[in-house]
Formats: sequence, C-alpha cells, structure tokens
Amino acid sequence: MNTLICTASAVASPLSLSSGPAATPIAFVQAIVHALERAQIDPTPLLQQAQIAPAQLENPQSRITAWQFERLSDLAMRTLDDEALGWFERRLPWGSYGMLVRASISSPTLGVALRRWCRHHNLLTEAIALQLETRDGMATLSLTERQHLGLLREFCLVSVLRNAHGVACWLIDSRIPLQGAQFPFAAPPHQDVYPLLFPGPVQWGSNPALLRFDARYLNLPLARDEAALRQMLQRALPLTVLQYRRDRLLVQRVRQVLAADPGASHSAEALALRLHLSPRTLHRQLKEEGASLQALKDEVRRERAISLLHRTERPIKQVAHDTGFTNDKSFIRAFRGWTGQSPAEFRRNARQGA
Repeated sequence: MNTLICTASAVASPLSLSSGPAATPIAFVQAIVHALERAQIDPTPLLQQAQIAPAQLENPQSRITAWQFERLSDLAMRTLDDEALGWFERRLPWGSYGMLVRASISSPTLGVALRRWCRHHNLLTEAIALQLETRDGMATLSLTERQHLGLLREFCLVSVLRNAHGVACWLIDSRIPLQGAQFPFAAPPHQDVYPLLFPGPVQWGSNPALLRFDARYLNLPLARDEAALRQMLQRALPLTVLQYRRDRLLVQRVRQVLAADPGASHSAEALALRLHLSPRTLHRQLKEEGASLQALKDEVRRERAISLLHRTERPIKQVAHDTGFTNDKSFIRAFRGWTGQSPAEFRRNARQGA
C-alpha cells in the first residue's frame, strides 16, 4: 500500500480532501511527470484521471488540490511500482514505506522508533542518509544527499522529511511542533507553502536538509498498535495533511500558557486549573519530561526579555515589568544569570553586532 507519499498534499487545508483548496504547487506535479517520462511512460492518462489539465503544467503559478495530488501520486506509484517516484537509484516497490512503519511500531519510545526508521530507510537506498541526533535538548532529523537527485531534488527532500515528521506524530498521537527546518537549495517560487508543510522558521541554502524539535518528544511512548497500523495503511494521506491539534507533551502546553501572558505570576494552582490537572500531577508530569515549572517560567521570561531588548527601545524597567518581574533589580539579577550580561550590556552588544 502507498503509505507515506503524503508530501506536497500536506500543504492542503485540513478540510475534506476532495473539496479542499488548490494549494499544492504544480512544481511537485512536474516532478512526478518527469519521473514518468524518464521511465518512458506517457503521463497523459494519469493526469487525466487526476483531473489535471495540460495548461496547468505550463503555468508555474498553478496549484492543485490535495485530492488531485493524492490521486496522481497513487497512480504514478502503482504504474512505476516505486513509492519513491523515481527519486533514488533503485525503486522502492509498493509496500516499502509500510514495511518501515511496521519495523518501528514495536519500539518502546518515539526516539527508538525514529532511529529504527532512519536505519532501515538507509538500507533501502544509498542516495540519501537519514540521521537522528540530540543536543542541548533539541532533536535534529537530518537528510544528507549522497547522490545527485537532479530535477527531483526538492520533491524528494520535502517528501522524505515531511513523511518522517507525519509518521512521528502519528506514532505518538501528538502534534510535534517544529522549532525549525532548513533546506540546501534556494527558496523556490512556491516558498509560501513551506510554512504549511513545516510550521516554524525555514532556512534556505544550508546543508543538510533537516528538521528540529524538542527532544523530549523522543521519550514519549508509542500510542499505536498493529490494528491501528493496518487501518492507517488503507489511506495514509490524512496522516500528513491533517495537523494534529493535541500535543501530548505537557512541557509544550505549559510553555504556550506562559507565553500567552508572560507578565502573569502563573502559580502552579492556576496553571493546573487551566490545564485540567491537579498541581501534584502538573509537577509530577513535568518532572517525568525532564522539566520544572520554575525552569519553564525562566525560559519563557528569558526569550521574552531577549526579544524585547532586540526589537524595541523600551526602558529596562518596562522590559522587566513586561516579562513578569516586580522590579528591575530582580530582573537585572536574573538576566545576568541567564546570559552573563546585564540587560543594558546585552542590548548594546546586540546592536553593535548587528
């Protein structure tokens, strides 16, 4: 079964796939057409079945719906018997990506599952190499190119990373917010779809292609079994089209509440009430995720303070108030502990560096 070729279609709105907006760039359709023509297969019948007109292929600004892209991808993969759609030096026969999920689903945690995913994917092709690393609380899923991918380069890199992220979310039944993504090519004309594919900051022209997210997600247990896998494999496109609303990592939910009102005191009792937890459960779950309420408060305050010092001319006293401190002296003392500099020194050095 086609399991994870849910790539450009992920730019579609989380609406009905058959009636969603035309948001998928024609560049990804052109990549599929190129793969078919390279295999000496006429793409015309497939385009007709996907209701994609020839004139759309000639217009670089053209977009298609998620349903059209899903239909074309399905037809092309069956015709080529290649779930990679010509990206690599050899075909990935029908069911290859399903095999990857099945090999990962018995893992105790997401971290183990993603490392298995990378290792097994690297056995399927020598054209690219996937690697999962953690450092300073951040997880990085990187894709290194080992062979020239030609005209299919962007389509391949976007597809593989988006699929891996979608599988990771599905495995733990949770949204995994991205802290950033980067790609080794220049920003394409359709770069406006990337924030929908990869919500978060996107950097262009940097090697290798990669995604970054909070490493604490790697410690979460898997929430899927074989029955859920069989159901998912029947139609995998919604796996990466629909964004998860639920975030199982309590750290992220607490951080969102703190960031929404950084000037508030945010007692454990008040936070627990908002999150429908008891204060004891709040502290216990944060500890299990390697965090504490005070550390998260400091993290949000630090980020807020640095942002205000960078972007505004507000007096230090006002910055202290806006970040939740009762007076500027306690703020200066805390900020020096965070950065080794006073707020004034930090602002001055930042301006000079800029």
